Amino acid sequence: MQRDDVTAVAGNGLLDRRLFLSGALKFSAIVGLASAGRAAADVPDEPWMREPGAAFSNYGAPSPHEKAVVRWISATAGAPTNGVSWSPLHELDGILTPSGLHFERHHNGVPQIEPAQHRLVINGDVERPLEFTIDALLRYPRVSRLCVIECGGNSNAGWLQKPIQNAAGYFHGLVSCSEWTGVPLRLVLAEAGIKPAATWLVAEGADAFGMTVSVPLAKAQDDCLLALFQNGERLRPEQGYPLRLLVPGWEGVVNVKWLRTLTSSDRPVMARNETARYTELQPDGSARMFTQVMDVKSLLTKPSAGMRLDGPGFYELGGLAWSGRGRVTRVEVSADGGASWADAALNDPVLPQCFTRFRVPWHWDGKPCVLQSRATDETGAVQPTRAALLEARGRHGYFHYHAIVSWQVDAEGVLTHTYVDAADAPAAATDPFDADW
Repeated sequence: MQRDDVTAVAGNGLLDRRLFLSGALKFSAIVGLASAGRAAADVPDEPWMREPGAAFSNYGAPSPHEKAVVRWISATAGAPTNGVSWSPLHELDGILTPSGLHFERHHNGVPQIEPAQHRLVINGDVERPLEFTIDALLRYPRVSRLCVIECGGNSNAGWLQKPIQNAAGYFHGLVSCSEWTGVPLRLVLAEAGIKPAATWLVAEGADAFGMTVSVPLAKAQDDCLLALFQNGERLRPEQGYPLRLLVPGWEGVVNVKWLRTLTSSDRPVMARNETARYTELQPDGSARMFTQVMDVKSLLTKPSAGMRLDGPGFYELGGLAWSGRGRVTRVEVSADGGASWADAALNDPVLPQCFTRFRVPWHWDGKPCVLQSRATDETGAVQPTRAALLEARGRHGYFHYHAIVSWQVDAEGVLTHTYVDAADAPAAATDPFDADW
């Protein structure tokens, strides 16, 4: 098949999103991935076909050939238990993040909790203070949902004046998507009997940091879970074992791990992570506070920074989109720095507050270009340019960075992170890997 047999739908070789899936393009032929086949009798046995394989194991592990697919750890200097580990989004596919690759954020290490001794206490402005063992919670009705958790500080290197040169997941990988299973929070709140004056719920974790944050009672009674399982198995210690709070669509800090108390109140607790952190000065002199919902966002992961295209020809551009406000309804991709856009195909399932995988075919002519993606969610919100985000949020931004990400492709096919506008990030921006978010 020749290049002339297909028609571009946007600048610089972006093609109709349905071509690969419809079979209109013979992908193996046009990119030279397949050679002429052989008769079955001519296919030789490989060495591993001549002897028995490995024995059973009690718990499965990845292939040793995939040992490079790991979380990247970034701990605070002098405080090794305070930091993050980044999910390698650029190495993954589908929409579920394996439990062992889900990003981490710890303020003072991972507590090793004895589940038989752990308790969840519900108190404050309630008719009946309650105390639950983990075994008691495991007897309650449970539900499951696929849901993204994203750190409010994810992608915050985008505020810097110079584009950071890390792999996509090690820049944007403080976000992961899992199946979470647990008890609807509204069930136990109803049993406690929340008093009419209460409008907030204060959650506290059992780690050495004593993470404490406030959640509006309306959200707590809507779709929050007392999560006990992740991806079908009990929570891992770094994800809050034996119990965490799941607050769908809201910044990671309110999804309190190692949950021990829920206190209803008529006001937020105004803890450190609601005042000294997660509060930002705006251009008009006001301060953004309690900005819990994560905005619409997308990211090209393949190809992305640090990767190299194998010469001119056909490629699939693909990545992830998500929104804390609901479903992603559209993802557009540009191969000319935003001058023109083509709709990408959204792979099923497309679920609210969940990763959505998108893909679009592209013919690269071998010339330098800039690749971008732009997502829209069901509320009509559209992912902004970096210049628009800086204009709206000013020069003191740190959290909730969700601007369009740009990858520069040079003539050799090497991809790097770039800015396509002249907007500056805050001059006072700190090193994103030595930050407390």
